[in-house]
Amino acid sequence: MKIKYGQIGVGHAHASKMSVYRQSADWEVIGVAEPDAKLREQAERDPIYRGLKFMTKEELLNTPGLQVVGVETHVRDALNSAGECIAAGKHIHLDKPAGESLPQFKQLLDDAAKKHLVVQMGYMFRYSPAVLMLREFLKNGWLGEVFEIHTLMSKVVPNGDRLKLAEYPGGIMFELACHVIDLVIGVLGKPDQVHSFARKVGPQDDKHLDNMLAVFEYPKAIASVKASSVEIDGGDRRHFVVCGTQGTFHIQPLDAPNVRFTLNQPRGKYGKGYQDVRFGNYPRYVGDAADLAKIVRNEKAADYSYDHDLNVQEAVLKASGQKTS
Repeated sequence: MKIKYGQIGVGHAHASKMSVYRQSADWEVIGVAEPDAKLREQAERDPIYRGLKFMTKEELLNTPGLQVVGVETHVRDALNSAGECIAAGKHIHLDKPAGESLPQFKQLLDDAAKKHLVVQMGYMFRYSPAVLMLREFLKNGWLGEVFEIHTLMSKVVPNGDRLKLAEYPGGIMFELACHVIDLVIGVLGKPDQVHSFARKVGPQDDKHLDNMLAVFEYPKAIASVKASSVEIDGGDRRHFVVCGTQGTFHIQPLDAPNVRFTLNQPRGKYGKGYQDVRFGNYPRYVGDAADLAKIVRNEKAADYSYDHDLNVQEAVLKASGQKTS
């Protein structure tokens, strides 16, 4: 039986993932709630939402049989809407980043845990085939003890969009690098300290921080996270590199991933030395939706815990120079 799914908001940059749920055999999309009249009118003309019922948030949350809600609002509204979903007893897919208030996000996770509800975050590389391969290497111990991670997440943000991003003081680290901070925490866990560095390169008539670096300290490891919104063809240089005492694993680019890794000795089906695996384009968010369906059906446990997501959000805020209390 298909799982009933609804969406609150269409304002998030990744709200178009609705198409994944509409095309999946696991899901039945029952409708969309968007209180902003202008956004709703735009969505009603968008093929992604064609034929779907638009309703109020209250109507959506009270739809019989509804189990899961995708929260795809603007970031400023996400935690309030997510809290309403949890209060209504619904599992949620919450798009990134998880708002600007760490205490409010912690309360959301605590409430979800008490009700045994899923909070799946919308970090877009979790089910990349390259990241799944990295997780296999780490699980098997093939890279040895990890002592370094270096990652970069950049692009060019047009001037009009810069003004929208300037609403958030965390700059491009908050908006974009959260995707790779999720991966850093997945490999090394909660850091001892996070150091944030911010510079501004682009137009000076907005407050958007467009050139940022964060350094994460661990007892035996250092992770560096770089992000900018002024790098020409930055997408091609997006990468995630994990260095261990027995091997190195390099994913680049991240969006259509290729992997180059080296091992100090043969491991499983892989030989010693440098090897390349090319994945290329993969359907983004399909793996997330399929995994969420299995969790909701109690076919498996969640791959990412409440604690993981809380640690990620704390790291995102610290890396982007924002308060956590």
